[in-house]
Amino acid sequence: MPDTTIRTQSGKRRQHESDESLGQADEQAREQCPECAGQLISDTEHAETVCADCGLVVDESEIDRGPEWRAFDSAEKDEKSRVGAPTTNMMHDQGLSTNIGWQNKDAYGKSLSTRQRQKMQRLRTWNERFRTRDSKERNLKQALGEIDRMASALGLPENVRETASVIYRRALEEDLLPGRSIEGVATASLYASARQAGTPRSLDEISAVSRVEKDEVARTYRYVIRELGLEVQPADPESYVPRFASDLELSDETERRARTLLSTAKEQGIHSGKSPVGLAAASVYAAALLTNEKVTQNDVSEVASISEVTIRNRYHELLEAEENAPA
Repeated sequence: MPDTTIRTQSGKRRQHESDESLGQADEQAREQCPECAGQLISDTEHAETVCADCGLVVDESEIDRGPEWRAFDSAEKDEKSRVGAPTTNMMHDQGLSTNIGWQNKDAYGKSLSTRQRQKMQRLRTWNERFRTRDSKERNLKQALGEIDRMASALGLPENVRETASVIYRRALEEDLLPGRSIEGVATASLYASARQAGTPRSLDEISAVSRVEKDEVARTYRYVIRELGLEVQPADPESYVPRFASDLELSDETERRARTLLSTAKEQGIHSGKSPVGLAAASVYAAALLTNEKVTQNDVSEVASISEVTIRNRYHELLEAEENAPA
């Protein structure tokens, strides 16, 4: 090997070693305090780098690259750690796919040109086609959209929607849909979920926002809970009272009085075999009269979606039970 080549390689090696030593020196200088050469520590709570010996603040307003949440044990940390948006059962693909917005604006809020709008429209069309690859996913997408629509109309919380989505997925996996409509099974799933969560809605309320008749909803509901083995407790009349009282703008005293009337009726067995919605509506009406609040039977009937005749009958039964109750 010629001497020039050896000298060149030797020079490169020395230059590399020199660069490494300079880098190590710079790194060591960054780790030491410029005043007393003490050790630097990072204070994440105050976003500062300070000297452990003299307390000099070397750097401040640092970027916190950690998560925005706090965890107090390893289980909570594993539960909260995530990458991207959280998954949800309320979407047919659990929210893992990309969604292209419909605003026709760029990142700066400026409107797109005609050519760009046409291009984005084609991309949206193909994106929707790719998101539903087969008939099962199309079925699921339609049903979950129906559940979300009905839950919004009924004012049901997100946990009820999640549970209804899981029930419908189970029904689809168990092959319970043949011979039944997608809307019917979706409505039955939402009805069962609301009852399980303790925020029940009556069949009349459910059928009012559904695209299927009340009889079909009731029939499908019985079939779904039987085939899936769902444990659904009988509806408690007291669970309807807060909603009725809120819709009628009644006081807390009236609501408590209605609960007392229902408790007395349960003790005497009057609630057996009677509609929980009717009992709840009658208890609210009776409690309003007892607390001198102005509420008509027609007002309660509209809120509870039940006839005035039922309210009158149950109202008298509740008052009789109150009178016969032991002191």
